[in-house]
Amino acid sequence: GAVWITHAADLPAADVAILQQFAETGKEVLVSPFSGLPAPVVASAWGKQLQLDSVTDPRLAQFVGYFDDGPQTPEIDTPCAQGTDATD
Repeated sequence: GAVWITHAADLPAADVAILQQFAETGKEVLVSPFSGLPAPVVASAWGKQLQLDSVTDPRLAQFVGYFDDGPQTPEIDTPCAQGTDATD
């Protein structure tokens, strides 16, 4: 199961770097900017969503730790590799 962490496009670069750490150390974690978010950072996984005002909110690490290819996900060990950077 994957975790998708989206962030406001104008999030400071230092904050984006913190989010990228989750993608670099997680098994199935994706990070990308997204417009129109209800909060500066939103983590999503399998019908669950966590809206955060700060990248240092400890709930983000808990969310990622629980949902990143966890046993509760319906597609365990399904990779999120071989994606595309296409925009249309």
